[in-house]
Amino acid sequence: MSMFRNSIVKLVASHQGLVSNCRYATAASTNLKAVLANQIPEKQEEVKKFRKEHGSTKVGEVTVDMMYGGMRGIRGLVTETSVLDPNEGIRFRGYSIPDCQELLPRGNGGTGEQPLPEALFWLLLTGEIPTQQQADAISKEWNDRAAIPNHVTTMLNNFPSNLHPMSQFSAAITALNSESKFAKAYHSGVKKSQYWEYAYEDSMDMIAKLPTVASIIYRNLYREGSSVGAIDPKKDWSWNFATMLGYDNADFVELMRLYLTIHSDHEGGNVSAHTTHLVASALSDPYLSFAAGMNGLAGPLHGLANQEVLIWLTEVRKKVGDNITEDGMKEFVWNTLKGGQVVPGYGHAVLRKTDPRYTCQREFALKKLPDDPMFKLVSALYKVVPDILLEQGKAANPWPNVDAHSGVLLQYYGMTEMNYYTVLFGVSRALGCMASVIWDRALGLPIERPKSFDTPALKKLAAAAKK
Repeated sequence: MSMFRNSIVKLVASHQGLVSNCRYATAASTNLKAVLANQIPEKQEEVKKFRKEHGSTKVGEVTVDMMYGGMRGIRGLVTETSVLDPNEGIRFRGYSIPDCQELLPRGNGGTGEQPLPEALFWLLLTGEIPTQQQADAISKEWNDRAAIPNHVTTMLNNFPSNLHPMSQFSAAITALNSESKFAKAYHSGVKKSQYWEYAYEDSMDMIAKLPTVASIIYRNLYREGSSVGAIDPKKDWSWNFATMLGYDNADFVELMRLYLTIHSDHEGGNVSAHTTHLVASALSDPYLSFAAGMNGLAGPLHGLANQEVLIWLTEVRKKVGDNITEDGMKEFVWNTLKGGQVVPGYGHAVLRKTDPRYTCQREFALKKLPDDPMFKLVSALYKVVPDILLEQGKAANPWPNVDAHSGVLLQYYGMTEMNYYTVLFGVSRALGCMASVIWDRALGLPIERPKSFDTPALKKLAAAAKK
C-alpha cells in the first residue's frame, strides 16, 4: 500500500513540476542512524573540498549597524537543515511547507490529513523524503525511548504551581542530562569522529521524552496533577502527545502534527536554534544545549509572541465585537498604530511575504473552524492590516507571521492556557535544533567564538575604513 502511495505522490509531484528536485529515500533501511552513517562521510568530504577551494572567499560584509543591531543580516552560520528565503519562506532541505504537506508520509490516527513530524525529522537529517515505513520506524523508536527517569518525574511533581511552564520545561531537560550518552562517551575518551553518533543517540532519546515531560507539566498545572498515562506503541509521536495532554479529538491530533511540524526549524540564526548550536559547540551534551535554547525561546521577543497575539486579539474582540465591518476594523487598527502600539503577529525579521506557516494554519482553520469568532477576527485583520502597514510606511514586512494564528487554533480546541503554548513550541523546535547539532558534530564544527569590539575600537576601525 505504501509503495502505491509513494507512486501516486511522485506522480502528483511530477504534475506540479517538483519531481526533478525531489529526493526520495533511496535506502530500504528503516534505521535512520544507518542511513546517516552512509551519508556523513560523503558530506564531510564535500565540506572539506569546498573549504579548501573557497575558504578565503568573502561572502558578505559587516557594517557598524549590523554589529549594534543584533548581528542582523551577518552571514556567519552554517545550518544544513533549513533556509529562510525572504520571498519564499522556510524551506526544509529545499522543500517548502506546501511541498512537505504534499510529499511527507502521514499518520494512521486522527484524520490522517497532516504529515508526521517524524517524517520531517528524517528529511531534516538526511535531505530525503522518507517512505511510510521509515517514518513509522521513527515513531516506534521514539515510543521505545520515551520513558523518563524517576528523579525527573519527582522534580516536576515538586515544582511550585507559580513556576512558569517554560522554566519547568528547561529545568527538566537539564535534569535529563543524567541520561546523556554523549557526556559519558566524551569522558570515556571517545574519538572525535564518533561524536555525531552519541549526539544522535541523545537527540533521539530527548525528542522521545519531551512529550511526556511537557504533558506532566501541563497536567500538574492545569489538570490537578492527573496522570499522563503510558505511551501507546500503536500511536505516533503527536498522537501520544495529544493523548497524554488529555485531548482525544481527532482534529486536535492533526493540529498537533501540523503545529509540531511547522514550528520545528527556522534556519540557524533565531535565538533558540543559535543558542543550542552555540552551547553545543562547547561540546556540552544535547540536553544541556537544548535547555539553553529553551531559555532563549522563553523570551517575549521569541517564543512568547503567540501569547501576546492572543491577548491582543481577545482585547480587540472585547472592543469591536463579533460583527465588526471592514471599515470599522480599519479604523480600529489605525487607532492602535496612532496610539503608539504595534499590531502583534505582523512583521518578521527576515520574511517579506505572508509566512507560509500562517497560511497552512489558515487553511486548516478554513476547513475545521470556519465559523469560529476568533478565526473570523484573524481573517478580518488579514484583509486590512497589511495595506495599513504599507500605507504607514514603517514596516518592511507588513504580512502576518506564524504567531498571528497559532494561539487561536489551540484555544478553539480547549487549550486556553496561554502560558503553556511556548512549551509546545519547544517540543517542536527540538526537531530542528537536534538535527543541526547532529550535523554540527558530524562536520566537526569547532567552538563558536566571534571577535568582539568595544565602541572606541570600533570607531578606530570605522575611521580607518574611510581612508
